[in-house]
Amino acid sequence: HIIHMKLDDYIPFLPVFVIPYFLWFGYVAVAFVNIYLHDKNKKEYIKTCQFLFTGMTVFLIASTIYPNGHLLRNSVTLDNSFFCNLIRELYQTDTSTNLFPSIHVFNSIGAHIAICRSENWKHSKVAKNASFVLMISIILSTMFIKQHSVFDVLTALLMAFILYQFVYGRAGVDAIETARETGKRSRRKRRYEF
Repeated sequence: HIIHMKLDDYIPFLPVFVIPYFLWFGYVAVAFVNIYLHDKNKKEYIKTCQFLFTGMTVFLIASTIYPNGHLLRNSVTLDNSFFCNLIRELYQTDTSTNLFPSIHVFNSIGAHIAICRSENWKHSKVAKNASFVLMISIILSTMFIKQHSVFDVLTALLMAFILYQFVYGRAGVDAIETARETGKRSRRKRRYEF
């Protein structure tokens, strides 16, 4: 299934954005390792795992059920500049298939959430602001280097919003409390059956 939105045609090709695109790998790793090392009771680490792993699982299911790709690269002319050479290498190793929802976008949001909630950095405006700028740069890079459609980005944002409610928000707290109460009732019922 070819993914395309009319808005994709208006987004310029900006090769310099390959840099934040590649910074994504270190960004997610640093956020993940930091939250593991600095959260004393590991609750934030577990929430980060739940958020990232659930999103990546949804991505795999979506790609299996709805194989997809785009033709955005057809409009790109790569010269011999440093940035275009990096993009050329990227295009050869990372095909334009199974792109929605964008894992680059989703995991960038997850990394930013982890950094903002980290025991180590949650009181540092510099760390949170730098993380925010990097997250936005990575999200924009997916479109500016024609790696993702606007649709991939929007679906990743929607998925992040929904999963946030379950992992970090009130919906997640309610689900955990309901499960806990159900478990207590079930244990009490078994106790009286003997």
